Amino acid sequence: MNSPQVTTGPSVYDADVIIAGCGPAGAMLAAELRLHEVSVLVLDKDTEPVSFARIVALHVRSIELLAMRGLLDAVAGHGRRRPAGGFFAAIDKPAPELDSDYAYLLGVPQPVIVDLLERHAVELGATVRRGHAVEAFEQDGEGVTVTLDDATRLRSRYLVGCDGARSTVRKLLGVGFPGEPSRNDTLMGEMEVGVPQEEIAAAMAAFGRSDRRFWVRPVGVGVYSVVVPAETVGGEPPVLEDFRRRLREITGTDFGVHSPRWLSRFGDATRLAGRYRVDRVLLAGDAAHIHPPIGGQGLNLGVQDAVNLGWKLAGRVRGWAPEALLDSYEDERRPVAGEVLDNTRAQAELMSPGAGARALRGLLGELMDFEVVNRYLIEKITAIGVRYDFGEGPDLVGRRMRDVAVRGGRLYDVMRGGRGLLLDRSERLSVGGWADRVDRVADASVAVDVAGVLLRPDGHVAWAGDDQRGLEAGLARWFGEPRG
Repeated sequence: MNSPQVTTGPSVYDADVIIAGCGPAGAMLAAELRLHEVSVLVLDKDTEPVSFARIVALHVRSIELLAMRGLLDAVAGHGRRRPAGGFFAAIDKPAPELDSDYAYLLGVPQPVIVDLLERHAVELGATVRRGHAVEAFEQDGEGVTVTLDDATRLRSRYLVGCDGARSTVRKLLGVGFPGEPSRNDTLMGEMEVGVPQEEIAAAMAAFGRSDRRFWVRPVGVGVYSVVVPAETVGGEPPVLEDFRRRLREITGTDFGVHSPRWLSRFGDATRLAGRYRVDRVLLAGDAAHIHPPIGGQGLNLGVQDAVNLGWKLAGRVRGWAPEALLDSYEDERRPVAGEVLDNTRAQAELMSPGAGARALRGLLGELMDFEVVNRYLIEKITAIGVRYDFGEGPDLVGRRMRDVAVRGGRLYDVMRGGRGLLLDRSERLSVGGWADRVDRVADASVAVDVAGVLLRPDGHVAWAGDDQRGLEAGLARWFGEPRG
């Protein structure tokens, strides 16, 4: 399905928004934009999506967002649940009590997630063109002219780089990517083994405590996840013999590994883009931040970027959003990424083999026996502890809203269209001239402690109170001027 050309003044647009990269962040962003009838063209340099079935963990907040868009059932059918605990620096502690109806992790093959999100975006009307890479771009006061690697020139109102850690868009934009280069590389893959599970368990017991970057764990019938430290930093993509050699050096045996499903190498580089936006060009996902995969936060962080950005960018395209609303994307998401980088740095230190790290790890393990500490760390990794700084107000303001029961169903079901929502327990508040952007549910029984709650399309509380004038100030701040 081709996106229509959009004409405004002297410019003719091939799409309102061009997205470079059709990974999880790019596909999710495309779908979010299409909920607001913004025309979207997604370009990806690869002719086919990545096919190797690496298992990634969807965290609680990402699961909530998928539920909020009606996508969770489709993803869950391909995944395996596990408790949301025991994964901060791999310290084995039980899952704490979390304030969510989706308090679990969902292990899903990454190609399944990408395929689902891409199909969702296309069904909503986005166009995806594979085998096309962004070569250059120029922006002006009305839009962005994008040149592809085949010399095709396209015009859009905005360009978003979701094109990964080596982002061409970020480099062309001249945005710095400061941080630390990789100090340690790790080999990771899924393969079959040729020895009994008891032999593997014994090796893990003997060596797993001395190097947290080593494991051999079952992930399916006859299939094991194998992680070993690489010999060098920045080498070529690994082959099976690299795994065999490193396993023999660490444990004395290669466990008869064979028939690999996929093999990869990753480093522990940690970098954060200096800016997320330069005028009409923005960055999201790995193009804006990279970090070690400790705790499995990377894909989740990118999807959450997309949901934060989508409605704001759509508001600018549709003409109702003030410029400050689009600026709030960087204001909100860059500090969140900074905290993720710091918690992965901390986890990496805790997982290092030195005596000091082992002592610190033991002390933190004791502290995590306190429920409040365990919960705080898991909320940090799963992103349900995120609170955006919206200024003064009740503690609820800036936090995400859990999936409470509302009249006729559940909150997240009501939010599938990506619009704002007023939960009105008082049954006397009104969205007035914002009704084209904000829905209202009047329900005295909804489980919140205030008379009214204004939710943004990403599920975060924008305002809470009982005063119509205060509500209207919140509506104007987040949804522009009223109409009619």
